Amino acid sequence: MIDAYPDHLQSIIRSLPETPGVYQYFDSEQVLLYVGKAKNLKKRVSSYFSKEHDNARLRLMVRKIADIKTVKVNTELDALILENNLIKSLKPRYNVNLRDDKTYPWIVLKRERFPRLMYTRNKVMDKSEYYGPYASVKLMHTLLDLIRQIYPLRTCSYDLNQVNIDKGKFRPCLEFHIGRCKAPCVNKQPVEEYDDNIKEIRLLLRGDLGFALRDLKDKMQQAAGRYDFEAAEKLKNRIDILSVYQGKSTVVHPSVTDTEVYNIISDEKNAYVHFFKINNGAIIHAQTIELRKKIEESDEELLLFAMLEFRQRFNSSSKDILVPFAPQIELPGSEYIIPKIGDKKHLMDLCYRNAMAYKQEREKQVALTDPDRHTERIMNQMMKDLRLKEQPRRIEGFDNSNIQGAYAVSAMPVFIDGKPAKKEYRHYNVKTVEGPDDFATMEEVIYRRYLRVLEENLPLPQLIVIDGGKGQLSAALESLRKLNLVGKIAIIGIAKRLEEIYFPNDPIPLYLDKRSETLKVIQHIRDEAHRFGITHHRNKRSRATFKSELSEIKGISDKTADKLLLELKSVKNIKEAGLEELEKVVGKSKAAIVFAYFKENKE
Repeated sequence: MIDAYPDHLQSIIRSLPETPGVYQYFDSEQVLLYVGKAKNLKKRVSSYFSKEHDNARLRLMVRKIADIKTVKVNTELDALILENNLIKSLKPRYNVNLRDDKTYPWIVLKRERFPRLMYTRNKVMDKSEYYGPYASVKLMHTLLDLIRQIYPLRTCSYDLNQVNIDKGKFRPCLEFHIGRCKAPCVNKQPVEEYDDNIKEIRLLLRGDLGFALRDLKDKMQQAAGRYDFEAAEKLKNRIDILSVYQGKSTVVHPSVTDTEVYNIISDEKNAYVHFFKINNGAIIHAQTIELRKKIEESDEELLLFAMLEFRQRFNSSSKDILVPFAPQIELPGSEYIIPKIGDKKHLMDLCYRNAMAYKQEREKQVALTDPDRHTERIMNQMMKDLRLKEQPRRIEGFDNSNIQGAYAVSAMPVFIDGKPAKKEYRHYNVKTVEGPDDFATMEEVIYRRYLRVLEENLPLPQLIVIDGGKGQLSAALESLRKLNLVGKIAIIGIAKRLEEIYFPNDPIPLYLDKRSETLKVIQHIRDEAHRFGITHHRNKRSRATFKSELSEIKGISDKTADKLLLELKSVKNIKEAGLEELEKVVGKSKAAIVFAYFKENKE
């Protein structure tokens, strides 16, 4: 198939080296379409032009390629890093899109004599120390408040060089008088003492609470040994505050330290990657990013992209990296771990739940602001999960109800675009089946429903959902076979016990994730069929009971009883009706009989 492309492209592809590198696709106007990495440039680039692709966007992109440029690198890791940087800086049309337009805050320790501690959203190259970024502003302020509660730091922006201090240019401010600063501006705190505090603050900002606590305890014991009990008391208060914070922030055993945790959730259009940075059992960084898929990127590609993004963003290079699966490209100095039990498995599960919570929140926002996109996403997901040829825009469900074969009915709810369309609901009184035969009932109802659909030229559903297992599904399939509809309508059965999904002629059921949106839609259809069927069944049973009570009146036929119930709705209303009201429904003679019967029984 390469021969079908222009000579210019053929010559580029055939001359590519079999080395790691990055390739860039351009259209006829030299607009960048796509950036990709490769372990072997020649094999990877050739694969785009040597076969017909299933993905429509990928087919369209390949048709637009008019030029190819490559960059050779030494290793696949170098290719990954270069690809990641190019995607973020150039934003090619067909590459994964990082949906992250927030500016996250940092805590900055200013590079100056008597350093100030503050937060900022603008990271500048001024040789100051930056910690973060913090996805949670609340967490950042909590940490800043904790540090200011323990350590008296200056907040003024004065130039506190020794010459200015000796000249007496400054005066102590309110912060000194309320005990939140020791006034280094007037020589009341030596620079050595201030710097000792800054060293401990650095430990806290790096998440090393254990080391900071040990250092404070050593200083407290030294102060007590010098009989400086006032200083020892102040240090003890710091230790208590820090211990409380450590207890609240620790999520696993403190032995889990300098560890990165990643987990990913993906669907047809998007992927969500959550990240934790763990130190001494505490989460010191946590964030989720959303990646918009473009041309069938794999979970491995997306996870690697997100890992590089987080590592650059948080300047992290932990040795242990917890992941749901091990990517093929190894990161130098780090080891992939797929935890199965214990604290590390707990972290992976927590990471997954955070990614899922972010995904659900985003979907709620989309559902409110862009309902069409929300519906499209669910339809595509159902099509993929249930192996359908088209989106299940119209779904019809079926459920049967009876008591030992008596009062047998069937209910048919209808869902359009994944939501109940109650005006389309139908119920059926079973006509040909005697006794409790659920399979025969299903066969009769399916046949009647779709015979009428064909006769009246009504729209066929894209999916039929049968409440039941293999038996009910086979019965429904037999009716579709009689109507020559097999293969024209997709049909599945859902069994109640384990929520198994059965397909025609497939003995092995499908088990969907309990959190799957596809399963939730199917369960909703099944529950609606059950509710609607039970309601109709109860009404029919009640109606039969009332009818039998009226039929006991001598001279009143079933037909007369039906008239009365249809008009007056219940036996209670009939009992309380006046003679004139009854006469309007069934005439004078029948009304007199009914009126007299209930009057006599009342007396």
